[in-house]
Amino acid sequence: MYKTRIWAHRGASGYAPENTLEAFKLAIDEKADGIELDVQLTKDKELVVIHDEKIDRTSNGKGDVKDYTLEELKKFNFNYGNEKYEEVKIPTLKEVYELLKPTNLIINVEIKTGIIFYEGIEEKVLKLAKEMKMEDRIIYSSFNHYTIKRIKELNNRVPTGLLYCDGWIGILEYAKKLGVTALHPCGYNLQYENLIEECKKENMLLHVWTVNEEKDMKLLYENQIDSIITNYPDVARKIINQ
Repeated sequence: MYKTRIWAHRGASGYAPENTLEAFKLAIDEKADGIELDVQLTKDKELVVIHDEKIDRTSNGKGDVKDYTLEELKKFNFNYGNEKYEEVKIPTLKEVYELLKPTNLIINVEIKTGIIFYEGIEEKVLKLAKEMKMEDRIIYSSFNHYTIKRIKELNNRVPTGLLYCDGWIGILEYAKKLGVTALHPCGYNLQYENLIEECKKENMLLHVWTVNEEKDMKLLYENQIDSIITNYPDVARKIINQ
């Protein structure tokens, strides 16, 4: 029987502070098949795992990631107001890789270049994966399709996913033209006629975000979607293992 994979969205972020080692550790415990995370660059060009360009929402600090050094960012508490986790540090991408390397989890690295064009970030993520000997475990995605194009130019062999939302005409043809491995649509995009069937016919993987309702998880599982990206990997695991 085909098994839809479960990717923990920013870790098990329904329970632990998003994009932190704590959330990723919990995702491992909850039997996720993969991790989805976001990466940006600090002032001193270090790769850090955080979704927003600003640190205001998830920490007790304020301002843009790009305006702080890694050392400065490490001084803030990124517990996202979750009192269960008293002191949480922003992780580097390398620290996340070190945590996940002993596992067999896939890692979906979303490169956050939609607002701030971090110069050289594509080279940096590829270099780190090679140094860590984890190239076969990582898929790169981005809403900035120029970033996907750049990744493919640097290494045409690495898996890539095209992030998008709302209605695209000819999305499958566009994705094939870019040479990506997968489509990463938001959940409601699957209602467009024949999208699932056409992707299967063209061997285009579907990794769907962010699916948190049980009824939606069941629907994706029944349609043999390749990966469910969810804040609640434990809930998805119960459905997949039924």
